[in-house]
Amino acid sequence: MSDLGCRLGLWMALCSLLSCWAWGDGPPQKPAEALYLQLGHVGLDATRVYQVRGASLERSSVHISLEDGKIAFTQDVMGRITGAFFEGDGEVLLAPPNDVERRSMSLFTGMAILEEHFATAYFRFNDDVWSELRPDLRETGDKQEFVQRWDPTARNLAGVDAMRLLMSFSSLLPVEGGGATEAVGSQDKNRDRFLHARLQGTKLGVFDVDFDSLAAEQIEAGQTRSAEGGVIYYDVWSSFMPASANGGIAPKARPLHKDWVNIRRYKISTEVQLPKRIHSRAELEVQANEGGSRLLLFELSRFLQVESVTLDGQPVEFVHNPAVEGTQLSQRGNDIVAVMLPQAAKAGQRMELEFVYGGEVLAEAGAGLLYVGERGTWYPNRGLMMANFDLSFEYPQGWTLVATGKLTASSTTANGLQSSRWVSDRTIPVAGFDLGKYKLAKTQAGNVTVEIYATAGVEKNFPTPGVKVVDPSDTLRNRDFDVPRRPSPAKNEATVAESAAQAIRYYSERFGPYPYGQLALAQMPGHESQGWPGLIFLSSYAFLNAEEREDLHLQPYQMALQTILPAHETAHQWWGDLITWSTYRDQWLSEGLANYSAMMMLQEKDPASFRQIMEKYRQDLVKQNKDGVAPKDAGPVTLGGRLLSSRFPQGYEAISYGRATWLFHMLRTMLRDAEAQQKGGKARSGTEEPFVRGLKKVREQYEGRSISTVDLLDAFTADLPPSLMYEGRRSLDWFLDGWVNGTAVPKLELRSVHINPKGSSLVVTGTILQTDAPNDLVTSVPVYGVGAGRSNIFLGRVFADGTESNFHLTAPSGVHKIVLDPYQTILTSPK
Repeated sequence: MSDLGCRLGLWMALCSLLSCWAWGDGPPQKPAEALYLQLGHVGLDATRVYQVRGASLERSSVHISLEDGKIAFTQDVMGRITGAFFEGDGEVLLAPPNDVERRSMSLFTGMAILEEHFATAYFRFNDDVWSELRPDLRETGDKQEFVQRWDPTARNLAGVDAMRLLMSFSSLLPVEGGGATEAVGSQDKNRDRFLHARLQGTKLGVFDVDFDSLAAEQIEAGQTRSAEGGVIYYDVWSSFMPASANGGIAPKARPLHKDWVNIRRYKISTEVQLPKRIHSRAELEVQANEGGSRLLLFELSRFLQVESVTLDGQPVEFVHNPAVEGTQLSQRGNDIVAVMLPQAAKAGQRMELEFVYGGEVLAEAGAGLLYVGERGTWYPNRGLMMANFDLSFEYPQGWTLVATGKLTASSTTANGLQSSRWVSDRTIPVAGFDLGKYKLAKTQAGNVTVEIYATAGVEKNFPTPGVKVVDPSDTLRNRDFDVPRRPSPAKNEATVAESAAQAIRYYSERFGPYPYGQLALAQMPGHESQGWPGLIFLSSYAFLNAEEREDLHLQPYQMALQTILPAHETAHQWWGDLITWSTYRDQWLSEGLANYSAMMMLQEKDPASFRQIMEKYRQDLVKQNKDGVAPKDAGPVTLGGRLLSSRFPQGYEAISYGRATWLFHMLRTMLRDAEAQQKGGKARSGTEEPFVRGLKKVREQYEGRSISTVDLLDAFTADLPPSLMYEGRRSLDWFLDGWVNGTAVPKLELRSVHINPKGSSLVVTGTILQTDAPNDLVTSVPVYGVGAGRSNIFLGRVFADGTESNFHLTAPSGVHKIVLDPYQTILTSPK
């Protein structure tokens, strides 16, 4: 067909689409919404029902066979067939490319390679599946009966992929001046190919298999499931970029998926309408890195409704799409807002977008204490992206508001509201604000001002312990009774302020200067805390003094964790704010480094509490639930948010915090011991120890940027001591493969130890047994000799490679016993 014929066919299809919405003779006002709604409600076409046999769909590592059955295709949308429903005998085969993804697949399905028969399947696609299947289609009877049976199901499922298909077909909608961006079929098929299969498996139930060429990881399989308490999760069985999409080379870690646009600047004006509402106007300066797209997607709290969007001052169309239940987007409390550009963006083009929106995004936790953002993000964003922020607020008298950035103006408006403006002094990845009826305390950490905002009371649902009090006036019965004691965070502000100031001084010496002009810590209800650039939302529990913690009957490790909360969140100013993570597989770096930075401080100040917390992390990883599985089995740290699943509701916390902290402790002690071994037993400490030097190098190289797991390990590899060079290679791949991308918590034992004199010293030989671990796990094990007075003498590190590893070391005279890792620096099974 000629290009003119294609365009005429497209225009007729478009006219047919738009006539469905009865907008009269004039041009449609919301063509993108019309297309989105039709994509989300499209049904089956009774004239396109066929018998299918021996057909298949191939998408990289995904192979779907339709052995025998019936298939009905959907009605046209924009002249395209976008879906189909199959009933019969089918099979899906998906082979994950590496051990991490195969273990993940096996965890949920019981098999490392997905090989499942299915009885029904619903397909959505943006390419020519019809042509692929046509050679294997035959005419059949009972077409109407098939459609009547399955059309309601197809229409119910259509909405799941409507937004993704709108991304593909938005370029076909009319542009300013008439016409369409491109003709049907002229899109780059390799650049934008999408196939979603929702399958009714014979053993696994209903599950999804996706191929999306525009996704950071093109292939994904998973399932929606509910856990105890009715919480719905989306369990990702496997997700990966096939080697064929990366030049035939399977990467050690996912390369950064570059966004096609950058948001360079936010200017947001917000009116806070207590107790729950905000109304905002957000101006975004956007620059396109590449051209061709017409649809811009943003995340925004599901409790905020967009009223209007303009582009360079002119109204543009937008579509608000609810998140699919159970997905990570839904768990964050966000929806998708799609903005339709009047023309395809051009590479390098700068655009000014303005959103006007409002809704109930605040949560009232108690008198004078609000929680901002409990229900998702409060401004339109596209994830962590370094930008400048200019935030202005109007709010009622009697309340204190604190936000990210530097306070540049504060006044009272003509209508009696308070007004303040906060401007970031450098690019930051995210912005937030908090408000309450706070009292303010200040302290200094060098030239950094630390401000603490806390209320006189705690949230309504905060536990209220009773205190036994004897009534001295009742001398006959001497009765005692309980008097409720409610903590007052404001009374403990000075202690919290000093904790944060100490953390700033400690980290600044080791990692480089504090990144921002000041630090504010504001009380936030609940157990969770959040770190933002220059602003920390600190849990009410962090404001408790020792006596108040005892009143709550906290365990010793819990008390210790509460004391390091300010230090943990302060560390995020470096790890998470100044330096962000590249992909979800690298998010563990932020939580692990922030937590371990705080633990380093604790170890110097209170070694016993440090050991208690580390032991608790170890126990939490291996403690089995009623199904006989332990959190460690949820996967490696590099699965990020995927660790939170129906099988492991606590998996993310146990691994991203607990295991991640252990990994950094192992790396730190390995580097320290290796330097000691290299320099005759003398390793530098404090600000000069190898681990700290490596982190300072990371800060210098990556500040204001994102970092991957491989990037971080490479920073330490450059100066790797010889004793950590496994098989003589200057590489930490053995640590990445076995420990970072692994889940093992092994057992280590000594066997066949012999101590023999040789000259003025001793020769020590023996075998290290490593069990409860994969055969290829490599562990750097510190070996010590016990000398006179039971003192431990470091002899060296030995690579335990697999089940049995022999070693040969030299020891000073007087050593009479050999021990492995006496200071518990390796994440091993509890003894």
